[in-house]
Amino acid sequence: MGLFDKKFCDFCGGKIGLLGNRKLSDGNMCKDCAGAITPYLVSRKQYSVADMKEHLSSREANKERLESFNPTRSLGVNTKVHIDDGQGLLLVTSSRKYKDGNPDIIEFSQVTGCIMDMQESKRETKRKNAEGKEESYNPPRYTFSYGFYITLNINHPWFDEIKFKVNSGSIEGRGSPEFRDTERQANKLCETLQNLHSQVMEAAKPKSSVNLRRFST
Repeated sequence: MGLFDKKFCDFCGGKIGLLGNRKLSDGNMCKDCAGAITPYLVSRKQYSVADMKEHLSSREANKERLESFNPTRSLGVNTKVHIDDGQGLLLVTSSRKYKDGNPDIIEFSQVTGCIMDMQESKRETKRKNAEGKEESYNPPRYTFSYGFYITLNINHPWFDEIKFKVNSGSIEGRGSPEFRDTERQANKLCETLQNLHSQVMEAAKPKSSVNLRRFST
């Protein structure tokens, strides 16, 4: 088949435009059908049509589970973690309405760990010379900004981690009140998520039994 031959989606059967193909290992997928894939799935091209049909089926099942999801607490600022303590479930979303976008429901037992990471970036600060052109200071000066990220490790059939940024923008100044407050929030959030796994593991432990013995007098 030639490069510009017409292609059709192996899922909806629709014609795929020139720039609309989302290739799989053995087939084609239109951008609309690909929009239903979880954002946490990586290397889409390594999956077959059969694999992706199974995945899309699981996404439909996830949508149904969302109807009974009842958040009892929410953590985070821009991206939020909604937790349903009653059912032992959570989801991560940046949407104002937590059901929008069909976010993946995660069971507490699927959480295997949590890592908080602070990333630093720097930008050189320049000055204008007598001719109005920018030039570097001598020695060069830099402005540093920071972002706090949470990586939630997951034992899931289709992905193994969810990573999101805690602060909505960049934080300038490592010693600023905003930096300290965001760092505290990020650590607390990661600790809470880590404890969900510990909570499940503790509940799964067999209860110790007490042996009662009769003593004769």
